Amino acid sequence: MTKDVIALTEEMPDAAALLAALHAGGPDLGLAATDDGAVIQLCTAAGRPLVSVESPLLVHVPGEAERLLGPEVTPPEPPYWWTETRASTAVPTAEPLAASVCGRLKMLLGGTTWPRTADGTAVVETAGDDGNGLTASPLTDGALPAVDVLTESTAVVLADRPVLPLTTWLSAVLRAAAASGRAVHLVTPHHVRLTLPLRMALGGLPNRWVVQNPAGGYYDGLSGAELAWRGGTFAPSKTPTTVADIFSENVRPTTERRLTVALRTVHSPDADLVLGAALETAWRHLTGTSPIGWGTAEPINLPWSPRQLTDLARSRSPEPTHALVIGTPDRPAVASHRTSRTEAGVAEDATLSIGYPTAGQVPLDTIEPLAAELVDSHGLTTMLTTVTAAGADLTLAPLLTAPPVPVAFTLGARDVRAIGLTHARHPPLAVRPVRLGTAADPALHYPLGDGTDASAWSALQALAAHLKAGTPGTA
Repeated sequence: MTKDVIALTEEMPDAAALLAALHAGGPDLGLAATDDGAVIQLCTAAGRPLVSVESPLLVHVPGEAERLLGPEVTPPEPPYWWTETRASTAVPTAEPLAASVCGRLKMLLGGTTWPRTADGTAVVETAGDDGNGLTASPLTDGALPAVDVLTESTAVVLADRPVLPLTTWLSAVLRAAAASGRAVHLVTPHHVRLTLPLRMALGGLPNRWVVQNPAGGYYDGLSGAELAWRGGTFAPSKTPTTVADIFSENVRPTTERRLTVALRTVHSPDADLVLGAALETAWRHLTGTSPIGWGTAEPINLPWSPRQLTDLARSRSPEPTHALVIGTPDRPAVASHRTSRTEAGVAEDATLSIGYPTAGQVPLDTIEPLAAELVDSHGLTTMLTTVTAAGADLTLAPLLTAPPVPVAFTLGARDVRAIGLTHARHPPLAVRPVRLGTAADPALHYPLGDGTDASAWSALQALAAHLKAGTPGTA
């Protein structure tokens, strides 16, 4: 398992500051460079990693440290530098070594550390290390990023921090594991929560969130299935599968709600296209403000800029581009954004989630006007809106939670045209769809409920089957 220690500094960790920090273990530890030099590892003479140091990240977005590290952290005023270290718990001195690395950065550059207690600067003696000095040696090109356990089928990552985000390192692990045909099993204590971006990136099987049960054993943090390690992977421990008691015990109803809008827009691939406009429109409709930050991993570090998002997508085309977007600290909101090339043009898939303290604060009356503007101005193809009885802080605990409940579905003009307006207007629903867009080329908005009745899923399934039956080539 790794223990994370983070330095939040006012000034950039330059080469001299990093060198001073990396000497926290004395002159006898070695260095290994991974991920094209983006990660430096302090290693024993035998090459065993003790501490991994990520490339410093300049954070412009207010509230990110508090969101990911807790309200007790007091970062410098943005922009500030975020330097993340990971200490192996397999060696007792590794965690104090990581703390000394970060403490030295704080002393030299100003700022703070997380945890606050990790601010020492003393040299940490590591028994048995008699290496030949600080000489960097890159790992094999294309190697899987360092994980705790690697088998033929599974890459196991052991982590322990209150909120586990989709860091650059975890994102690299997920990509590399998928490329090698392996699953990623993320193992945490039961008190750890995941951010929504990490939950979405983890996906479903074969990847798993494996939670240590305080009563013994392991369980799946998403399904509750009891798990055991066998054959080089985590798998259900019993047949038929049983659910761990801790997953569902002491679960109490919550007054908090999470509104999620999943939308797709398609554009012509012209030179003037700017991405992110539909997502920003949804953000303004639902929160009253624009996003404040974006990036490709957490912490989300860049000021919101549709132009920069577009430039990144162009540089990666024709490969898809994945990005994360964040809102102001006073209104919990986070989104994933994916740009891809399709036969129809440039597609944007965005999933925006917003947290509310009570159900009465969810602005359901804004969904239809939002759909209308997206149809009129942004080439909306589809939009599904759901409400979930879940924490407003937009993190996920390894406990049983209520499923999302559909509120509305919107079908864009292109698909209505393909299905046929007459067929699309007459689904087997009690409520008739609302016409949006132009009279000559309308879109349809289907109300499904107010987010309180789970039977809305049956209505959505009936609608989907009806629309599919009218789609050419699917009969």
